[in-house]
Amino acid sequence: MRLFALLCCLSVLLLAATCSPDPRAAGQLKQLERTWLHAHEEDQGKVQVYRPNTYAFPPSRGRTGFAFDHNGLFTQYDIAPTDGIEGRKGRWSAISDHSLRITLDDKKDPDYTLEIVSLENDVLKVRRVEP
Repeated sequence: MRLFALLCCLSVLLLAATCSPDPRAAGQLKQLERTWLHAHEEDQGKVQVYRPNTYAFPPSRGRTGFAFDHNGLFTQYDIAPTDGIEGRKGRWSAISDHSLRITLDDKKDPDYTLEIVSLENDVLKVRRVEP
């Protein structure tokens, strides 16, 4: 009976160890938690480049972007009809280590996926994947 109990405990521990999140992925998701603005001057083909909103951007007629909050809340910033910035609320969730699902509350646009190409030194490079 003791052997059975010991094997059950070991099974639970092994299962818990295999279900723990990758610490690198968790760290990368933590780095996302800020407001990012599109540095369109640095885009490379279909890869879009974003920098923190505190970055010293060159002059531009407007910049789109987004903000990730730790609790899954998301805000997409679009250029408003008056040339200002208009925020659209939504949610984000991790699909994998390098893919995020974006859902906007107003449903004006379909959900989409952001593939994280790289995130280092305050530069976020993504590829937007439409459904």
